[in-house]
Amino acid sequence: MSETFDKVREVIVDVLKVDASEIKEDTRFVEDLKADSMDQFFLIDGFCEKFELNINDEDARSIKSVKDVMNYVDSHKK
Repeated sequence: MSETFDKVREVIVDVLKVDASEIKEDTRFVEDLKADSMDQFFLIDGFCEKFELNINDEDARSIKSVKDVMNYVDSHKK
């Protein structure tokens, strides 16, 4: 797996307290990991911190899976 995936997974494990083995690229936060709206807020905040990015509200609403985060990070790297 990629370094981006590993970092995304670290944030998810830290925020949602799930087993890392449950997380794949196609894992969805709400449907698969049962994240609620506050969890989603903390996930976005964690991704911003981990990758030193600002994710605006509109973009945050479109991030629904691990793959969405990876694509966003890869296209917004400094």
